[in-house]
Amino acid sequence: MDAGLTIILLCSLVAASGALLGTFLVLRRMAMLSDAISHSIVFGIAAGFLMFRSLDTLPMLIAASATGLLTVLLTETVLRTRLVKEDAAIGIVFPALFSLGVILITRYAADIHIDVDAALVGEVIWAPFDTIFIGAFEVSRALVTMAVITLINLAFVGLFYKELKLATFDAALAASLGLMPALIHYALMGLLSVTAVSAFDAVGAILFVGFVIVPPAAAYLLTERLWTMIAVGIGIGVIGSLSGYFVALALDASISGCMVMMLGALFLLALLFSPSRGLLAAYLRRRRQKWEFAAQLLTMHLLTHEGHPDEAVEACTSSLPGHLNWGAAFTEKIIHRAQSRGWIDRVGEQLRLTDSGRVQARSLRKA
Repeated sequence: MDAGLTIILLCSLVAASGALLGTFLVLRRMAMLSDAISHSIVFGIAAGFLMFRSLDTLPMLIAASATGLLTVLLTETVLRTRLVKEDAAIGIVFPALFSLGVILITRYAADIHIDVDAALVGEVIWAPFDTIFIGAFEVSRALVTMAVITLINLAFVGLFYKELKLATFDAALAASLGLMPALIHYALMGLLSVTAVSAFDAVGAILFVGFVIVPPAAAYLLTERLWTMIAVGIGIGVIGSLSGYFVALALDASISGCMVMMLGALFLLALLFSPSRGLLAAYLRRRRQKWEFAAQLLTMHLLTHEGHPDEAVEACTSSLPGHLNWGAAFTEKIIHRAQSRGWIDRVGEQLRLTDSGRVQARSLRKA
């Protein structure tokens, strides 16, 4: 299989698995746990090598996955003391485990092929050259591993979708219905740990964290339906993989770095242009609210002076900027907006409330 295609498929599988599991972490506001797990499994890998004296996949998976669960357990134990917040609890646990892993590697496994820097940034460019034979086909070992892990993750989410959904949005209700949200939580964390270990050697911790957090966070800005959020998150992760690979080729730069950069660019686009939650939508919404409030204020101003001797002056378009402290251009926009609502009529420079405008102003005054 072509090396470039292998890299794209491998990173796309990591992105799909990361977004699939990361969606539930983002919704539970526990995304930092993925960062903690992906770093603390360095200790698990070191401990696994020292215990089993082997770099085979199965011992590494067992040891590192157990470390991932240990990270979650220790974090929640510190959190239950109610003396520190969640981010502080994570900041206490994972640096300690990560540092211990680094010490074990540098002290007892310095002559073994376990490199801390490679574990952090990944060596995805070498993944196509570590191959195994499946029948007559020679394929990347990491690609086969990630394909199996992705299928397991898909099966888990598919089988326990309702339980995951309920435990994510209302853990108390899930517990009252006997769904054991704690067990679901630890199963999810266990799968995240296994996925992190499987992706560790190929893409590294930093890219894995990017795949777990960024696509679901971007999808959260674009939709409110869970299954749509999962699908959009997976799509964003795969697009980030594809675009990052080709950007890396064009710039002759780090593949992992370019993929994370493209994930960040996709998140920025979602943050800016999301129809409901984007910064542009929020700005336009605030501007519409400002104009709507100003139009309502105009009706109240006209109602206040209606029938009084100063009505001709107060309802004159040329005097409104001074009376309401508005600019002339803004005043014209508000007059047009109030007219489009059917709240006022304009005769020359004089404004008059319509019946609906009078009702609107009176309702505001009562409120």
